[in-house]
Amino acid sequence: MKIQLSDHFNYGKLLRFTLPSIIMMIFTSIYGVVDGFFVSNFVGKTPFAAVNFIMPFLMILGAIGFMFGTGGSAIIAITMGAGEKEKAQRLFSLFVYLSFGCGIVIAVLGIVFIRPVGALLGAEGVMLDNCVLYGRIILAALPAFILQYEFQSFFITAEKPQLGLAVTVAAGVSNMVLDAVFVGVFRWGLVGAAAATAFSQLVGGIVPVVYFLRPNTSLLRLTRTKYDGRALLKACTNGSSELMSSISMSIVGMLYNAQLMKYAGEDGVAAYGVLMYVSMIFLAVFIGYSVGVAPVISYHYGAGNHGELKGLLRKSLILVGTFSVGMVALGEVLARPLSMIFVGYDQGLLELTLRGFLVYSFSFLFAGLAIYGSSFFTALGNGLVSALISFLRTLVFQMAAVLLLPLIWGIDGIWVSIVAAELMAAVVTILFLVGMKGKYHY
Repeated sequence: MKIQLSDHFNYGKLLRFTLPSIIMMIFTSIYGVVDGFFVSNFVGKTPFAAVNFIMPFLMILGAIGFMFGTGGSAIIAITMGAGEKEKAQRLFSLFVYLSFGCGIVIAVLGIVFIRPVGALLGAEGVMLDNCVLYGRIILAALPAFILQYEFQSFFITAEKPQLGLAVTVAAGVSNMVLDAVFVGVFRWGLVGAAAATAFSQLVGGIVPVVYFLRPNTSLLRLTRTKYDGRALLKACTNGSSELMSSISMSIVGMLYNAQLMKYAGEDGVAAYGVLMYVSMIFLAVFIGYSVGVAPVISYHYGAGNHGELKGLLRKSLILVGTFSVGMVALGEVLARPLSMIFVGYDQGLLELTLRGFLVYSFSFLFAGLAIYGSSFFTALGNGLVSALISFLRTLVFQMAAVLLLPLIWGIDGIWVSIVAAELMAAVVTILFLVGMKGKYHY
């Protein structure tokens, strides 16, 4: 039976509805992981470090996809919950067209300025050349990358999460196959890894456009639209937390790289890259669940169903808590085999990575609460609180920790930083959830 936004959701229905979104996020995360595996094992640790070094900058440029996707989905779902279906269609079309146009402009600017940016961040020599080579190929597909992230949210709002999953799986599989062919068989090195990722992003971004342009059975379709500055501002404001989260994580990633270059050199950057690849997959579960349940929250909030809203929050917190405990256990058990996959060819780098992994895994115990809390307030249309949680979690707390703790514990302080930051963010999230309860009646 088809699950609708207006349904009553028990635990089973919540998991069935959000599972496609979770898997979508995991497959999206696999892009970088697969690139990292092939670059590290077939090209070398210096190109591997270069990919990790420039990736935060590339993610900043693609962050508007998160903003329009999550912020726009909340506005669209609230509009549909209020019974204004035609307006929802127009807003959906506006967000897609505008984000694609922004993507083209950002891609051109990124291609032009990537070398001075890489040099400014501290890359030099061969490492800088590798950053520029990889980055320019990825940037050529940036508009599609933005659309891909955007449609992950829009497919859910359109009540077609399974179709969104199919598109993402197709993109992920194409990335893995092409990485194996371009890098493993043809030995195209860094160019092959970048080309494989760029092609997979084209699949993930263009296929949904074709679907929504044609007559379809979903709640949404791309149509002629008109500019709505108020709705656009609301979507941008509402999605600013996800934009801020993505940008902040990238800025913090640059800071981590700088600190690791100082304390451990290129090996430190490579070890951090492994932790980022693995954490992307683990955190994708939290992000996928939060993105998946957000349209349901928005719909029932728009319809004034306070009892259902309260139940959704309670069930979600229990599920997120369960995921958190499981991920810590999984991270501790899989630390060595996962590290071996990426850097098993270098014993010193392996030991450095493993030590960081065993500490870093404890951050999963707290990360889910803040991720869900930020998404929850976005779904309610409160972009300010959502952005504040994301800003504190991904920027303020992490920057403070990674600058201060290494002064006490050296490189171990860098690994502890993320755990401390996630713990503080979880406390802030709890305070907001308790403080806003009366306003939203959850």
